[in-house]
Amino acid sequence: QVHLVESGGGLVQQGGSLRLSCTAPGFTSNNCAIYWYRQAAGKQREWVSFTSTRDNTGYSASVKGRFTVSKDKAKDTVYLQMNSLEPEDTGMYFCKTAPEGCGGYKDWGQGTQVTVSS
Repeated sequence: QVHLVESGGGLVQQGGSLRLSCTAPGFTSNNCAIYWYRQAAGKQREWVSFTSTRDNTGYSASVKGRFTVSKDKAKDTVYLQMNSLEPEDTGMYFCKTAPEGCGGYKDWGQGTQVTVSS
């Protein structure tokens, strides 16, 4: 079973920045989109951003203008640059391929924790 690998999380002060990485070998060759999600403690997982096979991107209203998603196809890695972080951005961040199971990635990865202090 293959798993996506998220990394780059950490503790940052309000207003700071972090860059998350999602490594998914084969997602480019399998024409997968990549979606970012996050889950705060005690809350449901929510969609944050996506990048499509045609390099279209999208963002939730809560992060638009602050987060930027990009990809390095040669490395099969997608990045989420997060600027002007707010305490409300705190949570575990996950990436997922789309459509469901694309590239053989059926399960969620372990995620990477982002904590923003006020």
